[in-house]
Amino acid sequence: MPFLSDTLSRVKPSPTIAVTNKARELKDAGKDVIGLGAGEPDFDTPENIKAAAIAAINEGKTKYTAVDGIPELKKAICAKFKRDNGLDYTPDQVTVGTGGKQVLYNALMATLNPGDEVLIPAPYWVSYPDMVLLAGGEPTFVEGQLQTKFKITAEQLDAAITPKTKWFIFNSPSNPTGAGYSRAELKALTDVLKKHPHVWIMTDDMYEHLAYDDFEFCTPAQVEPELYDRTLTVNGVSKAYAMTGWRIGYAAGPKDLIKAMGKIQSQSTSNPSSISQWAAVEALNGSQDFIAPNNEIFKRRRDMVCEMLNAVDGITCPVPEGAFYVYPSIAGLIGKTSAKGVKITDDEVFATALLEDTGVAVVFGAAFGLSPNFRISYATSDEALKEACTRIQDFCASLS
Repeated sequence: MPFLSDTLSRVKPSPTIAVTNKARELKDAGKDVIGLGAGEPDFDTPENIKAAAIAAINEGKTKYTAVDGIPELKKAICAKFKRDNGLDYTPDQVTVGTGGKQVLYNALMATLNPGDEVLIPAPYWVSYPDMVLLAGGEPTFVEGQLQTKFKITAEQLDAAITPKTKWFIFNSPSNPTGAGYSRAELKALTDVLKKHPHVWIMTDDMYEHLAYDDFEFCTPAQVEPELYDRTLTVNGVSKAYAMTGWRIGYAAGPKDLIKAMGKIQSQSTSNPSSISQWAAVEALNGSQDFIAPNNEIFKRRRDMVCEMLNAVDGITCPVPEGAFYVYPSIAGLIGKTSAKGVKITDDEVFATALLEDTGVAVVFGAAFGLSPNFRISYATSDEALKEACTRIQDFCASLS
């Protein structure tokens, strides 16, 4: 009898974490490495949020809390949804988890049965399909195209839905592409979903506040109120508030679903860190003044990276509406050979050769379900990004 679960054979380790770890190992070994794999702001957590956490420690708020979040945080989340999205929720419609990933996983574990399908637009965040598999479901995909900046159309969505589809996972602005759906584009998708009442919507809004130029964020239940009763709206404090390590995600949705998710959490992690929860209260209720200046920095970096990559013969890099990623196509480089004799047959070979030859660590597109591409996170310094893009330019110029 094998010791390890058969379920493990259905999933793979996170490629983004693997790239980040590889870059860290090379750097620790003394190599000149620029890591562009991690989806993590390089800004520090704002001072008011850190002060709230310190105050919570000093006030002895260090005990177990309610499994799915303290009342004060649930109240702050309800206020946030009303203020930012025009959505009305009560505290018993809210759950708080140890990061957005746990919230998504809890929802899938609480709802999926063998044979249930979860429809995921590609390219996708690397964890979506594997979480579905761990929960016993079957991920299915609909591919965005370079011509539409990797956004799917209503016609594609309608054609991909089957009687077995239980969830549609929606992420805008997107990881890995940064693509954001306009209200009109999202309304076209929600019109399709209205026709299929058996399909629930799981919307990952983690990059809501990271939006640039004239792009205006909106979320499905906001655009189409008829979908409110079958939508789980997921968000968190990791990205906009530079709180990745604090591990707080949250969601709002129908009471029965929220209760079921709490049941899963009660038998796995129990409550998120009490200190992190109090910090998140301040994040949501406190000043939001730092978001706009941070976004200006991200926008400047985005523009520099896109300009430098689009100057490369063989690379096409759409300019994204939000988040802090770009997802360039290397279709024009496939078939070429590096100075060290490596033939670029796909994006994984490209990323490996790039790292070995130049010390620039990126994530290959196949990890996100759409090739031939690679992902760059521009949530790092201007200097590092400029040097990395220069190395990418030189590497691509050396291909023959």
